Amino acid sequence: MHLWKLFITALMPVLKVLLITAAGAFLALHRFNILRESARKHLNTIVYYVFTPALVCSILTKTITFRSLVMVWFMPLNILLTFIVGTALGWLFLKITKAAPDMQGLVLGCCAAGNLGNMPLIIVPAVCKESNSPFGAVDVCNKKGLAYASLSMAIGNICIWTFVYTLIRIYSSESQNSNVNKVDDSTLRPMSATETDLENHSKSSVGPVVSAENISETNDHVAQLEVECTLPGGRDRVPKKTQITKPIKTLVENLNLKVLLAPATIGSILGLIIGVVPPFQTMFVGDNAPLRVVEDSVSMLGDASIPAITLLVGANLLNGLKRSGMKISLVVGIILVRYIFLPIVGVAIVKGAIHFGIVPQDPLYQFILLLQYALPPAISISTITQLFGAGETECSIVMLATYAVASVSLTLWTTFFMWLVL
Repeated sequence: MHLWKLFITALMPVLKVLLITAAGAFLALHRFNILRESARKHLNTIVYYVFTPALVCSILTKTITFRSLVMVWFMPLNILLTFIVGTALGWLFLKITKAAPDMQGLVLGCCAAGNLGNMPLIIVPAVCKESNSPFGAVDVCNKKGLAYASLSMAIGNICIWTFVYTLIRIYSSESQNSNVNKVDDSTLRPMSATETDLENHSKSSVGPVVSAENISETNDHVAQLEVECTLPGGRDRVPKKTQITKPIKTLVENLNLKVLLAPATIGSILGLIIGVVPPFQTMFVGDNAPLRVVEDSVSMLGDASIPAITLLVGANLLNGLKRSGMKISLVVGIILVRYIFLPIVGVAIVKGAIHFGIVPQDPLYQFILLLQYALPPAISISTITQLFGAGETECSIVMLATYAVASVSLTLWTTFFMWLVL
């Protein structure tokens, strides 16, 4: 009977997500066309640049302190482990199925990155509000749960826009290069006798031909000049300042700071600074704070984030109904990795950390650590695929299938996790 109550408690937040998602899909139908493609684009921009940063900043400002931040030090490591384990399982799956090169980045990204921000922010408050919630008083549970979920979103965004972004970029560029090579190879054909004569005539009229010996001598001179620049006698040709700053300049040029510092990440950093530094917290947080109107305004903007994101998820999932050449086996593999193998590994990792005293005896904190291993793929992956123009339709199919299955798997895993931590 106790397990049945936990199941009902776990089912309620999932049903809420499904209802709002269905409303988003309903509004995007051609018959109504309220959330049309242009509307989704504009709403997604507002969510990305305004609502989500405001939500994360306001929650972290009110709930995170230096002491609480020290207590949850294991969460960043746990999130990093979800990415590492998910990538390893996805790589093994690709080796078994021998997927096409243009699909490998999408598969690895979906296996590695879970929806670490939006789903916990929806599930945890809904679980806390249930009358059968095992995590104590509603106010205390809601406050702590939102803090943990917001920190999860902040760290998850950093990992997604660094690790997964780079992963998909590398594989998309490799697939594009392979496609170019295929096109070049297909255009090759034997030359006729007339073409051969013309080619020989053009070669003979181009002037002196450089011999292999001359090329060798030129390369030797270049190599000698490079050696001289690095020898003590040639150091004045390359200043020390240039030698020191050049690697740093190259590193900064290669880093895409606009991608690395996503708006949600900037909001997280601001929220952590205000929450951790006592003078800033006194200035912005509390009934007597002189700048409390700023914090209240940011909080009001943040309240619109979760409904807007959930509506967009439903509207974007309609793209998954389009036909594509993606193999069903790839979708099934992603579902198996994210909803079976990864949660099992997560249970072993978190229970091991609890056994060795690394994780504090806080059921809600342990529950969120476990939940991070059982979430569907991150919605940001669809944005990344759109940036590179690789696998957009296939990504919509993956999202539709994984989020449909998540309605069942997430309910079951949430029930099991609550039973496990109590």
